[in-house]
Amino acid sequence: MFVGDSISVNQWSSLVCLLHAAVPNARTTFVKDQITYVKFEDYDVTILVNWSPFLVDIDQEPRGRVLNLNSIQQGKKAWWGMDVMVFDTWHWWNFNGTAKIWDYVRDGSTVRKDMNRVVAFHKGLTTWARWVNTSVDPSRTKLFFQGISPDHNYWGYEWGSKANNCAGEQQPFKGRRYPAGRPEAAKIVDKLLSRLRKPVQLLDITTMSQLRKEAHPSIYNQDHSGSDCTHWCLPGLPDTWNQLFYAALV
Repeated sequence: MFVGDSISVNQWSSLVCLLHAAVPNARTTFVKDQITYVKFEDYDVTILVNWSPFLVDIDQEPRGRVLNLNSIQQGKKAWWGMDVMVFDTWHWWNFNGTAKIWDYVRDGSTVRKDMNRVVAFHKGLTTWARWVNTSVDPSRTKLFFQGISPDHNYWGYEWGSKANNCAGEQQPFKGRRYPAGRPEAAKIVDKLLSRLRKPVQLLDITTMSQLRKEAHPSIYNQDHSGSDCTHWCLPGLPDTWNQLFYAALV
C-alpha cells in the first residue's frame, strides 16, 4: 500500500503500469475509491493507494475542518495488515486559499487558524513516527518512506533559469549538485527516520528529482490549470523511483 498525497498516486500508477507491462495477459481487478487498488488475480497480489495527504487526521468539527497534528486514527483501520507500505507527505502542507483543505490546525490543546507550515509538518510527521514505533510489527510489514518530491514552480533561479516554472524545459539540469540544495522538509524526514526504533527505509528520490526539471506534465496536464510543475509524467521519473524501490525490496 502507498499512503500519502498525489505524489504517492504518481508512484503507484507507475508501479501498476510496470507490473502490467511485465504480465500483460494477467487477469486484473481495478477499484477506485478512498482506497484505490489493482489486484493481479493470477498472482494474488494487490497494489493499493490510500489518499492521505498529511498522514495525520483532518477532523470535521462544528468550527470547520481541523488538521489534527497529534492524531492518526485512520492508520488503525486503513493501514492494518499490509505486507509492504510506502508513506509520503509534504505536497499539501503549503497550500493556501481555496486549495487549502483544512480551516484550522490543532496542536495539542491549541487550535489556531494557521501556523508555520514547516513546523506543522515536523509535528505531524512526529505523530506518524510515534505511530510507527508503537503500532507496526516489522516482522510482518516492511516500511518505506518516499523521500520529498521537489517541484519546479515559481523558482527558476533554483536551477539557474530566469523562467518562473518548468514550462518549456526540455533537458535535465546539467550537473551533480542542484543549486538550491536539500529542501528543509527532506532534512526533517532525515532526522525523524534516524530516530525511529522500527526500521523504515528511505527511498531518497529528492536529488534525482530536483535534476529532472523537464519531467513534469507542465501545460499538458489537463487536470490542472496553468503549468503543473509538481507532479511527474508517466512514464518517466516515477519509473526510476520504482526501479530503486524494486532493488530495495529484493
